[in-house]
Amino acid sequence: MISLSEFRSLFHNGLVKQNAGLVQLLGLCPLLAISNNVVNALSLGLATMLVMASSSGAVSSVRHFIPHEIRIPVFVLVIAALVTVIDLAMNAFVHPLYLVLGIFIPLITTNCIVLARVDAFSSKNHPLHSVIDALAMGLGLTLVLVVLGGIREIIGQGTLFSGIDLVFGASAKSLVLHVLPNYHGFLLAILPPGAFIALGLLIAANNRYNARSTQRARAAIPVAA
Repeated sequence: MISLSEFRSLFHNGLVKQNAGLVQLLGLCPLLAISNNVVNALSLGLATMLVMASSSGAVSSVRHFIPHEIRIPVFVLVIAALVTVIDLAMNAFVHPLYLVLGIFIPLITTNCIVLARVDAFSSKNHPLHSVIDALAMGLGLTLVLVVLGGIREIIGQGTLFSGIDLVFGASAKSLVLHVLPNYHGFLLAILPPGAFIALGLLIAANNRYNARSTQRARAAIPVAA
């Protein structure tokens, strides 16, 4: 079993302290390439989180049977098998979205976020702890993707949830929010340079928040006479 304090610690670590997108800066290729709107960002984030959770649980369960010398190839094989399942499932059930995400679904296999967490945490800890840690890390990455996708979509197109019909069909087009009516768009925001600028601003905001939190914590400590 896992205690409440351990549960909170794992989620704080994944969402804030070691956030993959804002702190560790891992997996920047899919982070920047797919975050041009909320739907794409959320879809890739959830797929990555599902792979992380399942691979972490699988590796943790058999960690005592994997020789240390060949652990990385074994980890990659486990991750590749699970990514293949996700890839085929998306191809079967959400084919239009699958075509948009393209190569970035198979590339989850080589995503350093997944492999690094499996090697650093799951191969050394209990399966339940490993799955929760992976969910927290995946959720942290997904939140960054969604925020980045939202910023780029609003500035670039003036909408939110554009492309939701790729998941739920043509009838879902009515769910698209036109945040900025009669907006002609800003092309830079949905191009790669816009992704770098938006991510840089998010990282700067996160660093500023952490610095102010540290200052407040230090100010709250009484000074010895």
